[in-house]
Amino acid sequence: MYTTPRIEHSLVLSYLGLRKSIGFIGMMLPLVLVFGKILLESPGILDSISAYYYSVMRDVFVGSLFAIAVFLFSYRYAVVDDIAGNLAGAFAIGVAIFPTAPNVGATAQQVMTGWLHLLFAACFFLMLAFFAIVLFRKTDPNKKPTRQKQQRNKVYLCCGIAIIASLVLILVVSFLPSNPWLQQLHPIFWLETLAIMAFGIAWFVKGETILRDQ
Repeated sequence: MYTTPRIEHSLVLSYLGLRKSIGFIGMMLPLVLVFGKILLESPGILDSISAYYYSVMRDVFVGSLFAIAVFLFSYRYAVVDDIAGNLAGAFAIGVAIFPTAPNVGATAQQVMTGWLHLLFAACFFLMLAFFAIVLFRKTDPNKKPTRQKQQRNKVYLCCGIAIIASLVLILVVSFLPSNPWLQQLHPIFWLETLAIMAFGIAWFVKGETILRDQ
C-alpha cells in the first residue's frame, strides 16, 4: 500500500512515541511504587518490586504491567520484533495475574502461583534483554551507522547486560543463607529496580528522546 511522506512521518512519530511511553513507564514504576507506599501506607522499602502487590500500590503495580503489555502488543516493526513484543507482553501479563507469594503464611496455592510469577518475570526480563542487545542494535547493512546510532548501540548493550546481570545476581541472592544484615539492604528490590531502569532507559533511547540522529 502506498503511503505519502506525511503518513510515513506520522507513523515514525507514532513508533517513537510508543517506545518513549514504554520507557517512561519502566523508569517511573519503582519510584512511584516506593513513594506511593510511603505516602499512602507506611515508610520503608519492601523486599522486592513484586511485593508491592500486597501493599496499597497493588493497582498501580498491576496496571503498569498491563499498560506495558498493551504497548508491547501494539509494537509493530519487523517480524522478529513483532514476535518478541507479543511474547514480552504475554510475560508481563503473566507477572501481573500471578502474584508473588506473600512472605508470611503463604498457602500451597500461593506458593505455586509465586513460582509461576518468578518464571514469567524471568522470561519477561530475558525478552527485554533480547530487545536491547539484539533487536535495538540492528543496523541497515546498506547504510553507514551515524555517530549517534553507534552511541545508542553502546547504551542498548549496557542496558541489556545490566538486565542479565541483575537476574543472575537475584538468583545468587535468593540461594544465599538467610542473613538479617543482607535482608535489611533489600538486595532483590534494588536489583529488580536496576533491571527495570535499564529496560526503561533502552526504550527511552530507542524513542530517540536522547542521542537522536541529526
